[in-house]
Amino acid sequence: MTDQYADTILVGGHVKTSSGWAQGIALRAGVIERVGGREDVLHRRGPGTRVVDLAGDTVLPGLHDLHVHPIYAGIRDRRCKVPQGSSLAATLRIVAEHVARAAPGTWVLGGQWDTSALGTVPDRTMLDAVAPENPVLLEDTSGHSSWANSAALRVAGIGPGTADPAGGIFERDAAGRPSGIQRETAADLLAASAPKPADDDVEAALEWALDEMLSYGITSFTEAAVGFTAGPRAELRAYTRLAGRGAVRQRVRLCLVWSPQDPTCEDVIAARNLYASDRVTPDCVKIFLDGVPTDSHTAAMIEPYKDTVEGRDDQAGRHGMLAIAPAVLHRAVTRFDRMGITVKFHAAGDAAVRAALGAIEAARTANGHSPHMHNVGHCTFVAKTDIERASRIGATFEVSPYLWQPSPICSDIAAAVGPEAVERVWPVREMLAARALVVAGSDWCVVPSVNPWSAIETLVTRQEPGGSADSFGESQAITLEEAFDLFTVNSARQEGMAHRVGRIEPGMLADLIVVDQNPFDVPITRVHATEVKMTFIEGEPVFDAKAHRSQAPRR
Repeated sequence: MTDQYADTILVGGHVKTSSGWAQGIALRAGVIERVGGREDVLHRRGPGTRVVDLAGDTVLPGLHDLHVHPIYAGIRDRRCKVPQGSSLAATLRIVAEHVARAAPGTWVLGGQWDTSALGTVPDRTMLDAVAPENPVLLEDTSGHSSWANSAALRVAGIGPGTADPAGGIFERDAAGRPSGIQRETAADLLAASAPKPADDDVEAALEWALDEMLSYGITSFTEAAVGFTAGPRAELRAYTRLAGRGAVRQRVRLCLVWSPQDPTCEDVIAARNLYASDRVTPDCVKIFLDGVPTDSHTAAMIEPYKDTVEGRDDQAGRHGMLAIAPAVLHRAVTRFDRMGITVKFHAAGDAAVRAALGAIEAARTANGHSPHMHNVGHCTFVAKTDIERASRIGATFEVSPYLWQPSPICSDIAAAVGPEAVERVWPVREMLAARALVVAGSDWCVVPSVNPWSAIETLVTRQEPGGSADSFGESQAITLEEAFDLFTVNSARQEGMAHRVGRIEPGMLADLIVVDQNPFDVPITRVHATEVKMTFIEGEPVFDAKAHRSQAPRR
């Protein structure tokens, strides 16, 4: 019988197992059947077995990205794309080029920008000079602020008499007129006037992003905020349609955004299982607790910011903004926990992290400990006492190692909070020492690439990929093995899949990647250059670099 034999054998390389290294691996029916020496795995070869000669390449478990925005990335790739770190002159030149190609009066949408890279706080008049008639709206790198011209403000009906919405700020000039910079919910309010992408565009954006992630060896991911770009129903439809035709290869967890200010969220959450499929699980809720600790001062901080925002000397300007009252948050998280839904929080500031942990602890007290690993996302700053608390209540820290290398957004963070706080930025070493569960998320396309190999390297070096004189939070560096665990065994545990994926052992699902170098056998500053040659999900090859190179180049 043919089912006595392996479907696929990978041999002649280096296979990372839980206990060391092997030479080959045999796969059958989507499962790892045997791991061992060359003859041991070739013993499982039959007439129909596909044998892949690794020629010295390395086999690793598939990687997991637990905070990513694929549709957002795919749509932004098709808009007015401003490379991160662009100067003011370069940004305005790119916008002018897009305006020149746009029909009169149509919107020009895109990003990204950072105040530190621009060299100044931007305002609407700068965009007006290159776009006097077309509405222009550019998101900053974080996605929590936007920059608009006068035409966009007019279309949205935003003027001197427009009040700041709850949880948001319209920055204003000396005369009290909106400057064109919007923070948090004010940015959402303005964006609501811009056109949403069509369903076909959403679907195409998602399909492109899924392929991009496979090319980097990402076999599982969490969509961190369904609806972020095109609205929740449009994005859920895209996942459903792609899953229906077998185009969703990865294991996907969808986080549905919940806010006490938006009652439609409850309808989407109630209908979540209508969008479930073999590879897509909509069993997560996303709750935004604050903003970002940049020049916007919207992340909720225990200690006051070190710099100041012109014209803002209020509580929000000094300590940021906590978006949801604790009593409301505790009731919501307790309810979702009881429903079997995992909660993911956006919490960048230490005050927001504390609020998230308080809500998780309230749920544990009310419902008892459960297998639902509620996770606190970003965790740019965390008080030392709260790190110990997380381990005790079974909360997960999800960190953002793609962000913390020296970069424009990190320069904004350092200026806002001061050098002393930056010494403990993203305190991963302390989290692991406290035996808390720690996982990683890219937040792509807040970062320009979803490449996990750069993140693995910078977890160890806290420098730019390839090494740099500057570092960011160097005291919180960890080992390469610990960094790799964040993307494999830790993530599998967070997903409730530790019994199926995350390790290479007989009986585990064959979610594997073949890479061109052994990242454990090269200088740490070369890890970022690791290239994925093949990606397998349940033993099926879903990415092959040779075929990929024959297609259009990576954008």
